Amino acid sequence: MYGAVIHAPGDVRYEERPEPTIIEPTDAVIRVVAACVCGSDLWRYRGISPVPNPTPIGHEYCGVVESVGEAVTTVKPGDFVVGGFNPCDNTCAACRKGATANCLNAAHYEGCQAEKLRVPLADGTLVATPEMPTDDLIPSILALSDVMCTGWHAAVSAGVGPGKSVAVVGDGAVGLCAVLAAVQLGAQKVIAMSRHESRQKAATAFGATHIVAERGDEGIAAIQALTDGIGADCVLECVGTEDARLQASGAVRVGGSIGLVGVPHGDLPVEQFFWKNIGIKGGPANCRAYLPHLLELVLNRTINPGIVFDLELPLSEIAEAYAAMDERRAIKSLVRPNAYAKAVSQFG
Repeated sequence: MYGAVIHAPGDVRYEERPEPTIIEPTDAVIRVVAACVCGSDLWRYRGISPVPNPTPIGHEYCGVVESVGEAVTTVKPGDFVVGGFNPCDNTCAACRKGATANCLNAAHYEGCQAEKLRVPLADGTLVATPEMPTDDLIPSILALSDVMCTGWHAAVSAGVGPGKSVAVVGDGAVGLCAVLAAVQLGAQKVIAMSRHESRQKAATAFGATHIVAERGDEGIAAIQALTDGIGADCVLECVGTEDARLQASGAVRVGGSIGLVGVPHGDLPVEQFFWKNIGIKGGPANCRAYLPHLLELVLNRTINPGIVFDLELPLSEIAEAYAAMDERRAIKSLVRPNAYAKAVSQFG
C-alpha cells in the first residue's frame, strides 16, 4: 500500500509501505476512506519537533473495516467506522471515568495518512455508523477523529454552558470547532479571535456572535469591551504557544476558566493564573467519550464540522496538503486515498 512518510522538516513523501495486518486479537484493519493533516503534524513539518528517522505520519481517519482479530466483537468487516486519534480500550479504570485520552492500556497508530491502517484496541476505539454514510458527510465524520472532539474538549474543560461568554484563541480547525462546540453547549456570547477572512466566515457559520481581529493588549481590550469590561467567562486556548496562553490569560475574567487543548510549547503564565483566580483544565481530548454524541449530531446534520476542510487532495499529493496548511493557504487539508472508491464499492 501507499502512505505518507515524513523524512525531515518540510519533507513529507508518498511512499510504498507494508500493508498492515492483524497482530493482536484486539486489532482491526481498515481501508481508509479519508484522512487529513493536523496542525500538530506541522510541529514536525516545521522542525519544531524532531524527526530523527523517516516515520509514517497522521492520526486522523475514517474508513471501512476490512478484517478484525478474533477478540473483536463491536465492529465487523464492512462497517464504516471512525476512531479518535488516541486509541483506548474504553474499559479500564480511567476510561470508565471518561478519561479515555489517558487509558491505562493506551496504544498508538502507525501513520493514518495511508491507504490502510491497523487500529489497535478496536472494540474500544472504533465507533461504527448505522449504515454507509453519504459522501457529503465524510468530512464531518473525519473531523470527529480529532479536531471536533478537541474543540469540544476545550469547551467542556472550560465549563462552557448556557448563558456563558466564551472567547476562542486560535482560528485553526480546532479553534473553529471550539466555536461550534461552545454554541452547541449553549453559550450566549461566542467571540472568535481571527484575522483571516476565510476563517472568520467559518467561525460565523459555526455560530460565533462576534469576531475580534486584534491581538495582544488590543485583543484583550476588544474582548473586555464585549464582556462588561472584565473578560470572558470561558476562554478556549486552541493553539499551544506561549503567546496564545498569554492571550487567553488576559482575555479571561477574574474567576473564569481556560480550556487548554493546544499542544503546549513554551511556559504557562502561572502568576497571572494565580492572581486572577483562573481555573485551568485541558489536555488531549477524550475522543472515545465524546464520539457517540458527536457522531449522532453529525449524522442527523445538527452540526457540520467538515466546513473546516477547505482543501481536498488525493493522498498522492500529500506534500501539497502539508505545504498548503504550513503556508496558511488552507485551514485543513483532507486527503482521499486512491483505494477510496474500491472501499465504498466493495462494502457499500
